[in-house]
Order: sequence, then structure tokens, then C-alpha cells
Amino acid sequence: MPETTHTNTPSELRRSLGVTDAVVIGLGSMIGAGIFAALAPAARAAGSGLVLGLAVAAVVAYCNATSSARLAARYPASGGTYVYGRERLGEFWGYLAGWCFVVGKTASCAAMALTVGVYAWPEQAHAVAAAAVVALTAVNYRGVQKSVLVTRVIVSIVLAVLAAVVVAAVTSGTAEATRLEFGSEITVFGVLQAAGLLFFAFAGYARIATLGEEVRDPSRTIPRAIPLALGITLCVYAAVVIAALSVLGPQGLSETTAPLTSVVRTSGAGWLEPVVRVGAVLAALGSLLALILGVSRTTLAMARDHHLPHALAAVHPRFAVPHRAELTVGAIVAVAAATADVRAAIGFSSFGVLLYYAIANAAAWTLTVPEGRPVRLIPALGVLGCLILACTLPIISVLTGTAVVAIGAAIYTVRSRCGER
Repeated sequence: MPETTHTNTPSELRRSLGVTDAVVIGLGSMIGAGIFAALAPAARAAGSGLVLGLAVAAVVAYCNATSSARLAARYPASGGTYVYGRERLGEFWGYLAGWCFVVGKTASCAAMALTVGVYAWPEQAHAVAAAAVVALTAVNYRGVQKSVLVTRVIVSIVLAVLAAVVVAAVTSGTAEATRLEFGSEITVFGVLQAAGLLFFAFAGYARIATLGEEVRDPSRTIPRAIPLALGITLCVYAAVVIAALSVLGPQGLSETTAPLTSVVRTSGAGWLEPVVRVGAVLAALGSLLALILGVSRTTLAMARDHHLPHALAAVHPRFAVPHRAELTVGAIVAVAAATADVRAAIGFSSFGVLLYYAIANAAAWTLTVPEGRPVRLIPALGVLGCLILACTLPIISVLTGTAVVAIGAAIYTVRSRCGER
């Protein structure tokens, strides 16, 4: 593959991100989403098996991350699995991956925006959510380096807040190790459903792959950044889950709408509640910032190939960002955030993203050894895990997600037939 130069044409993005920048973007996408949005519903599904659900989600995420890293190093272009599926499996599978990603992650954007609203100003949650989308779209419009700077600040603050919550929990007199014991209510289906919901929190590493066209030395940077971001996130999530269970227990955790606020209150550290609320808002803002970034890049790639309106493929001559794609995505997300329900958005998003990664693992299976193919067990387990978790999500999420995927496939079929004629 010829070396990419640093000059820019109107259709090219600037390679300016190093390993640290890429890891920060991945952390900004992952840390916060699961802890502040998916932890309680996952606890309702798994009960005392919540830690098992987290472990299953982490295994599937590791397989997906490994497959994505090998593919991103091979195809360092914006679009992620949309590009990998097209190059390795055929145009239809690439299109379907892109469709699942754009639709699923648009729902994720709405969920994160609503999380901002619920914690910042519950009475005006939808208005605050829409305003947050507009503000962060403006940040992304000014260039990816500015997005990385904002994300770096947010990640640092959120990590400090989560560390404070864990310390407050484990040092309080209310924490009991017996609450971590597995109970008789655990079911395989419940653990798998919890894993599917928690997977919503691990999917942020895709943002690193979708920024492949803006990463320096992608063959080295991407394979290093993705597992680093995933590993850090898993350690943080495990610490917070264990701390929350030890204080609230499975039942208490499943009944609360703001898990970490309940943890510090029960631990006798009520003074931390405002800090936790600020941390939740910042975590959701960090996730939303990176999510809009990733969706706009996949939109750019699909627009280049005329699967979406080609006008969205334009790159700003000064800021070197896909400005039309970003503005369009921002407008759609703002409308969704003003009308959607956060709980429904999480399940719907997980379904679409799990299908997206199933295609990524299938594409990684076709790599040869010289192309950097992972051990075959990894993509095989990834495909199987993604499909199983997708099918065990709440039934409304499965039905709605299946309908949306079918609509996308129908649009592709109609366009293909019209093109042949």
C-alpha cells in the first residue's frame, strides 16, 4: 500500500492523531456510557450475576476489538466496518454494516444526550439534550484536534469522579463482600441480556477505527490504541461494578435510576452527590462528542460511495472535517434527543452495533496470515457472541432493530435494481 502523504485535497482528512489521542477518543466513547446509563437495567436482567454479564461483554468486546484493530491497520480509511465489510465480504455487507452503525449509533447519541439532560436539569431534560448536541456538533466542526482536547479534559475528570466513588464505597461501613455472592436467581438468559446491555458501554473503541483516515501511522497506532482503551475501560468498569454491588446489592442496584449517586448516598458520602452528577454529565458529554465524530465519519464514507447523498462527502477546506455530514448527523440527533426515551435507545443501539461487529468479525476471518489475521478462534467467537447477545436483548429492541435492518436491506436492493436498469 503506498504511503499516504500529509497534503490534503477537498476529499481527504488530515492525519494528526497519535496513540495517546486515539486512546483518549476511545476512552471518551466508552467510560461513562455503561456506568451512568446501562448499569441499572443490566442489574435488573442479571441480578447477582451482573459481574458475569460484565465478563461476557468484555470477552465479546475483546474479540471485536482485536478483529477491528487488524482490519483498521489493513484499511486505514474512515468508515470502519463499512469499509472492511465491503472490501472483504462484498458491497452489500459493507453497506449493511454502515447502515447498522449509523442508525444504532444515532440512537446512542440520543441516549447520551438525554443522560446529560437527566443529570443536569431533569425537568428540562429534552431541551438540555438538544442543546448539548448542538454545542458538541460545533466543537467537532472546528476540527478533530479540538475534539481530542475537550475529550482529554472530560476523561480526566470522569476518571477522578469514578475513583472517588469507588474509594467512598469500599471504605464505608456499608460495603459487604457477601453482596457479591452469586444467588440462585441467576439464569443464563439474564446474564446474556445483561452482557448485551453492557456491551453498549464497550463499543466506543470503534471510534478509533472509524477515525483511521486521521491517524498517524495507522498500521501501528490503531492496533495499539484499541486494546489499550478497552483494557483501561474494563478495569474501571469492574472496580465500579464491584463497589456498587458491595454497597447496594443486586436488588438495590436494579431499582435505582442513578446508581452511583445512590452508592455515595448509602456510603455516607452524600457530599459527593453533586460531584457525581457533574461527572455523569461530563461522561455523557464525552461519549456524545466521540459518537457524533464516529457517525459523521461513517456517513462520509458511505456518501463517497453514493450509499448516502453524495453531498455529504464534502470535506471542509479549512478545518479538514466532513462538515456537511457532521451538521446533518447533529441535526438528526438533536431531533431524536428532543423526543426519544433513553432506556429504549440503549437496547436499540446495542442491537445495531452488535450486528455491525458481527460483520467486522466475519471480515477479519477472511484475512490471511500476511495480512495480519488474528487467531481464528477470535473472530469466530466474536461472530457467535455478537449474534447471541443481539438475540437476547429486550424483545422490543430485537423487533425494532430487525425491522430497521430489513428496511436498510430493502433500500439497498431497490437501489441496486434501479442501477442495473
